Amino acid sequence: MKSQLQNVVSKAIFWKGEGNINAAFDGGDDVRQKEPTVEVTVEQAGEQGREQWSSPVEFLLSCIAMSVGLGNVWRFPFVALENGGGAFLIPYILVLMFIGKPLYYMELCMGQFASAGSVKVWEVSPAFRGVGYGQAIATWAVVTYYVSLMGLTVYYFFASFTSELPWSVCSENAPQTCLDAFRNGTELATSLGINVTNLTSAAEEYFSNEVLQKDPNGLANGLDAPEWKLTLCLLFSWIVLFVVLAKGVQSAGKAAYFTALFPYVVLFIMLIRGATLEGALDGVLFFISPRWGKLLEPGVWYAAVDQSFFSLSVGFGSITMFSSYNSFRHNVYRDAAIISVTDTLTSLLAGFTTFAILGHLAKLLGVSVDQVVKGGGTSLAFVSYPDVLSRFQYVPQLFSVLFFLMLFTLGVGSASALTGCIITIICDEFPRFKKWIVTLVVCIAGFLLGLFYVTPQGQYVLELINYYGGGFIIFILVVFEIAAVHWVYGVNNFCRDIEFMLGKKTGVYWKFCWAFLIPVLLSVIFIYSQIIAEPLKTGTYVFTPDIIAFGICLAVLACLMVPIFFFVEVFRRRNSSASLWEAVLATFRPTAEWCPKDPILRQEYRQFTDVNKPALEGIDNPIHPVDSTVSMASLHNGHNGTVTQYNTSV
Repeated sequence: MKSQLQNVVSKAIFWKGEGNINAAFDGGDDVRQKEPTVEVTVEQAGEQGREQWSSPVEFLLSCIAMSVGLGNVWRFPFVALENGGGAFLIPYILVLMFIGKPLYYMELCMGQFASAGSVKVWEVSPAFRGVGYGQAIATWAVVTYYVSLMGLTVYYFFASFTSELPWSVCSENAPQTCLDAFRNGTELATSLGINVTNLTSAAEEYFSNEVLQKDPNGLANGLDAPEWKLTLCLLFSWIVLFVVLAKGVQSAGKAAYFTALFPYVVLFIMLIRGATLEGALDGVLFFISPRWGKLLEPGVWYAAVDQSFFSLSVGFGSITMFSSYNSFRHNVYRDAAIISVTDTLTSLLAGFTTFAILGHLAKLLGVSVDQVVKGGGTSLAFVSYPDVLSRFQYVPQLFSVLFFLMLFTLGVGSASALTGCIITIICDEFPRFKKWIVTLVVCIAGFLLGLFYVTPQGQYVLELINYYGGGFIIFILVVFEIAAVHWVYGVNNFCRDIEFMLGKKTGVYWKFCWAFLIPVLLSVIFIYSQIIAEPLKTGTYVFTPDIIAFGICLAVLACLMVPIFFFVEVFRRRNSSASLWEAVLATFRPTAEWCPKDPILRQEYRQFTDVNKPALEGIDNPIHPVDSTVSMASLHNGHNGTVTQYNTSV
C-alpha cells in the first residue's frame, strides 16, 4: 500500500498543472524531518499493472527455451550438411556475430525500454507500426505448424510404450522393398535384385503411411479430412500450451526451468550413447568435413541467416515481448551474450549427436552417411532418428521415450514464446481483456488452423507456410525494423536510450552493425537469393504455380501491413495537424509513450535527454516527441485510472 501511495504522489508531482504541491517537498533538511501526511483520492479502472518475471533467472531460461528449439535438433544438422558441412559453420558464426546477436540485443532493449509488446513498441516511430503487425502474421503462421510438429512428437512418444517399437518392423501392407530394423539390407537387396539404396526402412514406411498417411499426389487433389489420431495429439499439445501460458509469465517462467534444462540432459545422454556406437566417428567427420566451394554460393549465406533467425527467433516479436516484462534496469546486455552463445553451442551439440547416430546407421546398412539422410527436417527427426533408436540393442523404448519427450519439451519452450507474442499484442491493445480468456481463444484458433497440417497433405502445407510465412517475410520486415529504429529514430538516439536504461555506452561494433551492415547484407542476400531461387519443392514433389501464388499472397499480406498502418497513423493525426504533410512527418516522430512507464524514471529520462541531445547529423533525426493519443494516467503499472483529487499537508 505504501508503494502505491508513493507512485500516486510521484504522478502528482510529475503532472504539473493539476494541483499545488506543498513547498515542504522541496524544502531543506529541517523541513524534510517532518512526517508528511498525504490524502489521495484515486479513480481506478482497468488492469493492475504489467506483470513481471518472478526472477531474472526465469527470464534467462525462458529466452534459452525459446531460442533452443526443434530447429537446433533436426533443422541445423541438415542445413549444415546441405550447405557445405563444416564450411557452413563459417557463415553461420559470422551471421550470428554480425546479424543475429546485434538484432537480439536490439529487440531486448526495445521491449524492456518501452515495457511493450511487438506492436506497442512502435511508439518509437508510429509510421512503422505495421512492422509489428506483419511480424505477428509471420509468428502466427509459424506457430500453427510448429505445434503440429509437437503433435507428431506426442504420437511417437505414446507409440514408444510398446514391447516392440512399431517402426522397427514393416507392416503387412508394406512393399517388398521395406527393410526391418534387424534385417540385413545387403541380403534383401541382393535377393530382390536391386541396389541397397532403393530399399525403404520400416521407420520411413511407418512415418509416411501409418502416421501421416501422406498423399503422394501432393496438393493436386485438395485437402482430405484430418487424421483423428494426429488431431488428438495436436489437441493435447495446445492444451499443454494453454496451461503454460494461462497465467502469463508467472506460469511460463516456472515451466522454463524444465523446458530449458531437460533437453540438455537428453542430448548429453544421446551423445554419450551415440559416441559408443560403431561408425559414429565416420558420421561426425562427414558432418564437419568442409566443402569450401559452397562459401561462394549466396544460397548458403541465405541459409545461414534463415537458420539464425529461426533458431534465435529474431524478427518474430517474441524477444521484444519477453523483455517487456523485465524491470527497467535489467542487464539484457549480459543475457544477449549468454543466449546467443548457448544457442550456437546447442546447435553444434545437436549436430554431433545426430551425425554420430547416423554414422552408426550408415555402418549397419553398408552405405554412406549422405544416403542415410534422405530428407531434411521432419524426415531427420521422425525417420532417421527413430530408425537408429529401434536398432539399439538395450532398452530402445527408453531412449525413444527420452528422445521424443525432449523434442516435445523443446517445442513447448519455443511455441509458448511465439504464442505468448500474439497474446501480448492483443492484451496490450485491449488491456481490459482477461489474459486467460485471450490465451484460451488464441489456443482454440491455433488448434483449428493446425488441423490443416494433420491431413494427408499436411506436410506439403507445412513446407509452403514455412518458406513463405516464416523466412521469406521475416527477411523483409527485419530490414524495415532496422531502418525505422536506426535511420529514422536515429542510432545515436537509440544508444542514448540504452545508456539511460543500462548505464552502458554503446560501442562502434553495435552501431556499425545496426546502422549499416545488417540492412545492407540482408537486402543483398535476400534479393540475390530470390533471383537465383529454384521452384519450391519437398522431396520429389514440385509445388505448382497456383500453390506458390498462395504462399506469395501470404507474404505480401504481411508486408502490406507496413503501408496500411502507415496510412492509418497519418489519418489519426490529420485533424490535429496543420497540414497533411505535417501529419505525415508526425508519424515518423517518437510519441510521448516512447519512454519508461514509471513516472519517476520518465522524469529522469526527460532530464537525461535534455542534457544528452545528439547533434542533427548523419542518419539521426532527434525530433521532439509528439502528443500521444494514450492517456498519461494509463502508463504507470497499467492503470487506466486518473487522479481526480489530492491534498498534501505536512
